[in-house]
Amino acid sequence: MMSRNNIKIFPGAMVCEESKLRGDITIGSGTIVHPSAVIIAEAGPIIIGDWCLIEEQVKIVHRLPFDQQSNENSQPVLIIGSNNVFEVDCIVEAPKIGNNNVFESKCFVGNKVTISNGCTIGAGCKITDEQILPENVIIFGVNCQMREGLDRPGVSKDKCK
Repeated sequence: MMSRNNIKIFPGAMVCEESKLRGDITIGSGTIVHPSAVIIAEAGPIIIGDWCLIEEQVKIVHRLPFDQQSNENSQPVLIIGSNNVFEVDCIVEAPKIGNNNVFESKCFVGNKVTISNGCTIGAGCKITDEQILPENVIIFGVNCQMREGLDRPGVSKDKCK
């Protein structure tokens, strides 16, 4: 367990004072962390890329799966890519997150699920089984069905200046 905070915030990022950050966390430029968002680097450092949006009551927790708890020598890094959106009240514990993903309101992603690029986890969907989501996957509906997205996510024109 981490005993002290080491927070690095790049220029252009906005982190509200009311958010709770614990552990070794780096926040990339252009990223916005709303009030009451919680980011906990329990198992090792968290590096959040550029232009991410982390809304109210989001919880991003970097913890090891229970079957990996005994290996205290290694400190894996949770790398969250750029242009990710974490909507209100979602909980994300994924060990790796690529770019251009959307985690909709009240979804839950467990700590054995790796997220690639361009994925959408629908509102209220819960995924916990060990897996690597391929690029452009959409999880949706009350039964958390999975399908491939038709379009690749685009890069915002505002960021291309």
